Amino acid sequence: MRLRALVVLAMGILPGALHAEPLESSLLVLTSYPDELVSRFEAAFERANPGTDLRVLWKTGREAMPILRSADQGGVDVYWTPALRNFPVLRDEGRLRPLDTASPVLDREALPGRIGAQTLSDPSGRFEAFEVAGYGIVVNPAYLAERGLPTPRRWADLADPALAGHVAFPVPSRVGFAPVLVDIILQAEGWTAGWTLLQRIAASAELADRGPGVGDSVASGRRGAGPTIDFQALNAQADGKPVEILYPERTAWLPAHIGVTAAAPHPKAAAAFVAFALSEEGQRILFHPDIRRHPVRPAVYRDAPAGTGNPFAAAGAFAYETERGSRREPAVAALFDALITRRQDELRELLALLDEARRAAARTGNPALVAKAEEALALATAVPVTEEQAAGLTVTLALDQDWAERIGKARAAAADTARAVLAAAKEP
Repeated sequence: MRLRALVVLAMGILPGALHAEPLESSLLVLTSYPDELVSRFEAAFERANPGTDLRVLWKTGREAMPILRSADQGGVDVYWTPALRNFPVLRDEGRLRPLDTASPVLDREALPGRIGAQTLSDPSGRFEAFEVAGYGIVVNPAYLAERGLPTPRRWADLADPALAGHVAFPVPSRVGFAPVLVDIILQAEGWTAGWTLLQRIAASAELADRGPGVGDSVASGRRGAGPTIDFQALNAQADGKPVEILYPERTAWLPAHIGVTAAAPHPKAAAAFVAFALSEEGQRILFHPDIRRHPVRPAVYRDAPAGTGNPFAAAGAFAYETERGSRREPAVAALFDALITRRQDELRELLALLDEARRAAARTGNPALVAKAEEALALATAVPVTEEQAAGLTVTLALDQDWAERIGKARAAAADTARAVLAAAKEP
């Protein structure tokens, strides 16, 4: 018994968290994780609990919700997946058990549930972070060096005119990780300044409409840099591709979560699986070269392979608000399409005209003309909804058409203003 208690303490799970009674003979886990991750956790859990058969139901985040909202929740015991929006909804609908009764009591010294100022786990205790993915900039150092281009280390660096045409950017309505990436920039820079920056970056970027698009473009040498989710860059590195991942100071580490369903038919086995997934043994599995994810247990980074980034060591003061981002995700994706995806050529030409007007105004030394040029830029990059309006907004066809009309009018006015500035700047 003493040895067992020592093992538990070493895992970072409080002694009272142990399942004292035998586990049920089966367990159903719903996940969207790939087989290379799931199969390793399944095998390790069944070795530790030989009397319990772990069964897996693979569903995407969208496919999972009707099942988990049904009366018996499809017989699912554990929901375990990267689906930021789903877990808060299930919590608020009472479809997840409190983990303090359904699974081991979690030692917050060993499992902090946060990185720096950013919260990862549910404050009410109904779901827990399992692993995190970082958002950063994937770069091809050889590509940049050969062309004498600067290495972008901040989000704003991607808008450097020197990098125009050398950046790839994911389209949030097409690429699963991209809405969060865009929202990180919006929260880091502010709503208005963030959208201006995004339009600056994306106007001359290669727009990627599939998940691996940015990473593939940079790894192949078609482009030199692009914002992405880090595991794609890490996987490319593992395959020998000439890329690096750089984390801007104001970025976020987004969690995947694990929780026990309210209707779990095998609650003891469910609690045991959650405990295993969050234990040191379970968390170390994430370092496997076929998985390469970031654990949420700081202590296991002492055993990390060389070159593994430690989000806890790099934590800054920026606190990304996950639920705030989730509430406005549909609006952010639709706004990106309205402002950029469907009007990229127009936007690129307009920004070039505006930059010419701003330079001309600056040369005159006329404050009124400089202000007029800045007014034109604000018109060109204006967003048709406020930050407050975007939260929980349902984007309809009529609303999208209204946005298109308003954006078109604002940009036409911006172009007229820019031309007026250029004409005035030429006057003696």
